[in-house]
Amino acid sequence: MNDVQPTGLTDLAAVVAGIERTNELLTRVLAEVATTPSTHAAFVDAGYVYAAAGRLVAGTEDRRAFELDAEGLIEAFIDKARTLFPDSRLLRVYWYDGARRRIHTAEQQRVAELPDVKVRLGNLNANNQQKGVDSLIRSDLESLARHRAISDAVLIGGDEDLVSAVEAAQGYGARVHLWGIEALGGRNQAEPLLWEVDSQRTFDLEFCKPYVSRRAAFDAVDPAAADGGPVPAREEVRFVGARVAAQWLAERGREWVADLLPGHPYLPGTVDQELLTAAEALLRHSLRGHADLRRALRDGFWEHVRAQY
Repeated sequence: MNDVQPTGLTDLAAVVAGIERTNELLTRVLAEVATTPSTHAAFVDAGYVYAAAGRLVAGTEDRRAFELDAEGLIEAFIDKARTLFPDSRLLRVYWYDGARRRIHTAEQQRVAELPDVKVRLGNLNANNQQKGVDSLIRSDLESLARHRAISDAVLIGGDEDLVSAVEAAQGYGARVHLWGIEALGGRNQAEPLLWEVDSQRTFDLEFCKPYVSRRAAFDAVDPAAADGGPVPAREEVRFVGARVAAQWLAERGREWVADLLPGHPYLPGTVDQELLTAAEALLRHSLRGHADLRRALRDGFWEHVRAQY
């Protein structure tokens, strides 16, 4: 008896075997994707944030006329992203700003010291206009999307030149979410940019107000001189953080404070501002512009809270 199968049946068996191998491979890939956590990053055009928030809250875009609590605002952005992407982890926040000869200012150095924040600098020309920031955003956004380092990108800016960055990231499968700051009586984000993104969100006056304070004069005021005393020591601030935590536990109850634990080491933006305000009242000194003391304040707060649970 001849055991040789017809050629047609052999070819069919090979095709079926190939399909089965492909299905097995796809099953493994899909299983791996399903267990891989999503990752998001925020790309913040600081020039846009300063101009839009300054205009909305202080009535001016001149940075010399107001102080922006960049640390507090970044924390608020991180907190908002956490609520919108609950199953995603933060890669980092990219903070794009301009500086002469790309040398960090004292303010930019403080931002660069923040955890999970990367400062990227373009140049400032003679008219204090940023140059090269849009290209930095495009490069980072496209690179991270191409290497599948992020699944969602939060873009905070308004320049039409960012359209190409959005398109490039979307071409690699990332979703781009445009966040902006309210503009009274108009828009501060280019329409082509609004058309291209996957979602939009606008922050209003109430959201921005805690992070912008108008200066009495254009010259920056030294916090120690303004408060009439030396800058408090780190351990003193840490103790005050624990003191505020104890007070809140007594006033608001353990359940309210326990709700903050899943966000450790971050605090929701509104709670972080409450902590800052309460601490400054106890210290009788401003902590604005002191990133290291702000961290010490949170450390003291969390140490007391975690010791109770």
